[in-house]
Amino acid sequence: MSIDLTVLSMAVPSLSADLAPSGTQLLWIIDIYGVFLAGLLVTMGSLGDRIGRRRLLLLGALAFGGASALAAFAWNAEVLIVARALLGIGGATLMPSTLSLIRNVFTDPAQRRRAIAVWAAAFSGGAGLGPVVGGLLLEHFWWGSVFLINL
Repeated sequence: MSIDLTVLSMAVPSLSADLAPSGTQLLWIIDIYGVFLAGLLVTMGSLGDRIGRRRLLLLGALAFGGASALAAFAWNAEVLIVARALLGIGGATLMPSTLSLIRNVFTDPAQRRRAIAVWAAAFSGGAGLGPVVGGLLLEHFWWGSVFLINL
């Protein structure tokens, strides 16, 4: 999920050539993921408390996968914007779900700290790997391939 925060930066030139978005559309393609992700974190955490963390995690993973496929095969800028918004919504369900599940699964404080550290390292590592993985994918495939890594 965190790789989506940075992987798109490498694909902007090729997706711009293919989809020909306006400047405003390009701004939305890049920013809407973070807007929805940050804007819905607390709401989705509360929803997880109501419907169950496992259920929310599964729904979020399905939504994230579906939105990733839609983004990869977007036929115009508007569809890509909608797909990125859906990715943000899906991502907002995954983050609080995984952290709350870690809290419930690891009851020993030392194990819980270690699990959260691994979670945070994986999240940070994904964000750091985004441009590298994006560059490698774009060297061999089309711009949509950067979204298929989520599947």
